[in-house]
This record gives sequence, structure tokens and C-alpha cells, in this order.
Amino acid sequence: MLLDTASLYFRAYFGVPDSVRAPDGSPVNAVRGLLEFITRLVQDHQPDDLVACWDNDWRPQWRVDLIPSYKAHRVAVETETGPDEEETPDTLAPQVPVIADVLDALGIARIGADGYEADDVIGTLTARATGPVDIVTGDRDLFQLVDDARERRVLYPLKGVGTLQVTDESWLHEKYGVDGPGYAQMAVLRGDPSDGLPGVPGIGEKTAVKLLDSFGDLAGVLAAVDDPTAKLTPSQRKRLDEARAYLAVAPTVVAVASDVALPAFDAALPTVPRDPAALEALSLRWGLGNALGRLLATLDK
Repeated sequence: MLLDTASLYFRAYFGVPDSVRAPDGSPVNAVRGLLEFITRLVQDHQPDDLVACWDNDWRPQWRVDLIPSYKAHRVAVETETGPDEEETPDTLAPQVPVIADVLDALGIARIGADGYEADDVIGTLTARATGPVDIVTGDRDLFQLVDDARERRVLYPLKGVGTLQVTDESWLHEKYGVDGPGYAQMAVLRGDPSDGLPGVPGIGEKTAVKLLDSFGDLAGVLAAVDDPTAKLTPSQRKRLDEARAYLAVAPTVVAVASDVALPAFDAALPTVPRDPAALEALSLRWGLGNALGRLLATLDK
């Protein structure tokens, strides 16, 4: 089980009241909410291995170099020496280091890679895995990793993590008319305002799927632009032709990496905390008692 950790703690933050606070009054709704999420996921799905995948860089420069608008609307502070700071609610940002410390003390593998997003860590671990993989994320971009033959599916939270949309190839075909790789190509054509991807003007989701269905893939769509006999409307041909520069780089931006160098780690779900003393101190400092207790009891089963 691979967790898109930031996606889940953002959901926890907005789903758990900020009246949930530490003894000193600091909000800990994201921390406790994420612990509750992990407890429920372990109870319901009983994974052998679990990795909390981490955004060491939420907006990698190599993606920005290809498409400068990539996530540009989410930049809060530009920095010259490291990743730009993402726009994050004031009471969430201080909770992120606490989440990292708690996961580390528990012994739940928390893995990131400099210059890459959690999505890329997920893509790499998915490519490496020899058994079934469940990806837990609220980010539809990761639908591109769905692969029934290799038992790769996405568990997409609809309400907390108690109600999950199990995204497999049949669901993708029913909802969008594409498979996993086709989802990424559809996203390139359609664009994604939440990620600052412009897409091809005038081509929405349904048209993108029709084009891919007619011509096979993006390369086939572009070949059709140069084929006067291909069944494209004049406006589609014009817009696709004008978008060539974008279409040359967007697939690289949209595709999650599958070959990121990662540190050595133990993905096995812990049954006891790695650092009980540190965990006890964190629990007392941040008032994690019941939420942490339920997770520890679940891990001990």
C-alpha cells in the first residue's frame, strides 16, 4: 500500500475540525486525522507493506522548465536555493513536520526523493513491486498507474478513507473510456487547471477520448494532423497543430517517473514502534493519545 501522504493529510486537515488541538492549543487536526486514516486503511485492507510517499519537491524544476505554468498558481514564496514554498493553510504547515516525526517514530516507511514529487516515488515503487499494489490518493493523476494485469489499482477517497472508490481498468473504461496510460494522454489533451496544465484549447475530456479512440494514442493524433484524409474537423486540426510545442513536452510532465533513485528502506508494516520513547514524547507534546493508541492497537494485531 502506497500513500500519497500530502493528499491524505490535506484531506484530514479539511475533514477534521481545527478545534482538535494539542495541550498548548496548536491545531493537530491533520496529524490526528492522518493517523485515523492509516488505522482505517490497515484495518480494512491489511497490507503487508505500507509506504508513506513524500513530496521532497512538490513542483520539480525539470517539470517547470518544460511547462512554466506547472503549479505556478500554488506558489506562495519563490526560493532560489530550493523548492518554492507551496501555498498551504497557516495552521496546516506547522503540522507537516509533526506528521513526519510521528511516522518516523512509528517505523512507517516515509520515502521521498530530492527533485521529485510523491507521485514519482509512487510510480517508481509501483514499477518495482512484484505483488499487488494499492495506491491511496485523492489525486486523479495517479489513475495512469492502474493496470489490472499487474494488480495495480487506485483507492480514491470519497469520504474520509472509509468510503473508497476502487479504481481499476473497468472503472476507468466506464467513467472515461480509457485505460491507465490512456488516462495520462487524455489529461495531456484536456489539460488540468489544478496543475497549471493548459491542454489544447477547445479540446475537452470527451473530445480527447474520441481522438485517442480514433487514432490510438497521442502520436497517432499528431500524425492525423499531417494527414489530410484523417477525420478531424478544421478547428481540431488547427488547434492541435498550434499546440505542437505543448504536446511535445506535456507527456513528460504528466507522466509519473518510474525510475527514481530511492534510499534503502523497510516497507514492512511495523507491529511495534521503531522509537517508543520518541513516540511517547510526541504523543504527550501534541495530544495524540486516542488516535495514536488506536493505530498502535491495529498494528499490534
